[in-house]
Amino acid sequence: MQSTAAKSDDQEKSAPKEKKAAKEHPSGDKRFKVLDITMKRNQYRQDALIEVLHKAQEAFGFLEEDVLLYVARNLKLPLSRVYGVATFYHLFSLKPSGSHTCVVCLGTACYVKGGGEVLASLEKKTGIQQGETTEDGEVSLITARCVGACGIAPVVVYDGTVAGKQTSEQALDHIKGWIK
Repeated sequence: MQSTAAKSDDQEKSAPKEKKAAKEHPSGDKRFKVLDITMKRNQYRQDALIEVLHKAQEAFGFLEEDVLLYVARNLKLPLSRVYGVATFYHLFSLKPSGSHTCVVCLGTACYVKGGGEVLASLEKKTGIQQGETTEDGEVSLITARCVGACGIAPVVVYDGTVAGKQTSEQALDHIKGWIK
């Protein structure tokens, strides 16, 4: 009977080691550890999804499919929900972004005041469509449903800096140094 008790104690001592090994990402990529820390700090709550996705994008540069799967599994969420949140917000990207980003707002106020024309001009000049990055990796052209600056519509965000009342000419002038 003592040997059974001793065996149980040995199993309990080895259990934490097995759990720890299971926590490490199979790829050995240390960036997943950053996600683990963020999820643990938030007690693996499902309502921390946006914060975890922000941390993932910060660590990886964009949200690859395996990162989305990792987050979904650890937060016990369906992949469809994680993907839905990642694609809804314009700050998240599923592809690597260029050295420079150009976000054109297509919210109602911006669209009515010419945001669509600004986007068309930028697409023509860069040779890419919204959501794409130039072949040289210099420029990513993104659209947003609304950036919350309707009073200065149409709005374009250049590398994180908001510019209001943009015309096609102003937008093209702003990115001319980005295009080779």
